[in-house]
Amino acid sequence: MNIPVNNNAPVFAKNQIQINAPVETVWKVLTNIKEWPKWQKSVTKVIIDNKPIEGTEFKWEADGFTFNSKIHTANEFTAFGWTGKIIGTSAIHNWTFTSKDNTTIVTVEESLQGVLPLIFRSNFQKKLEAGLLKNLHELKNEVENNHN
Repeated sequence: MNIPVNNNAPVFAKNQIQINAPVETVWKVLTNIKEWPKWQKSVTKVIIDNKPIEGTEFKWEADGFTFNSKIHTANEFTAFGWTGKIIGTSAIHNWTFTSKDNTTIVTVEESLQGVLPLIFRSNFQKKLEAGLLKNLHELKNEVENNHN
């Protein structure tokens, strides 16, 4: 990962899921950022002008908030990550993919730092943990039901 999550940040969460599809399929779905609103219920809008490569910036809306993000890692079929900023908070969000017997183990982790995660640590922690788990299940559902 070009930018690892901050394990010492006020808010940090990590989770994983097994998806019954090849890593190439999982990678294609996750990195097609323009299509996120089709399978992630909380994402309502995405603006990205370039391919999802390192250095690409994009804006997206989720849960009523607008995030400014930048891809820091795009290692095909193994790792994908971005940073994001919103007032009072910065995030590092990383995904890793491990191929195993025509399935994919997807691990996601995120750290949040800044004044808001520090002040509202408990609330941010609960929302981040629930959000990562939801994202994993939405990704699994999209890949297994619409791309196999």
